[in-house]
Amino acid sequence: MIWESFGAAALGLALSWAALRSLSHRLPSGRAVYLTGPLGALFGACLTHAALGPGHVVATLIGAVSVGAVTLSLLIRPRRRRTPSAAAQ
Repeated sequence: MIWESFGAAALGLALSWAALRSLSHRLPSGRAVYLTGPLGALFGACLTHAALGPGHVVATLIGAVSVGAVTLSLLIRPRRRRTPSAAAQ
């Protein structure tokens, strides 16, 4: 379980880095993103490990990446509209 936790945290950091690299204009500060990715991945690893039991390392890491990606997607802000609103016209 210790190595699964380290692996999940490392995958969460890599996921955070990739999200910041590709979507930096739509995400909050880097500190929030780098905190959310590993914490989401650790939660996903814990959840998957509890559901499947020991001995499913690959499935646990897949669950960690999945939950980490979902928690990072909750941080994405919507795009700004470039058209003026009805009140501004």
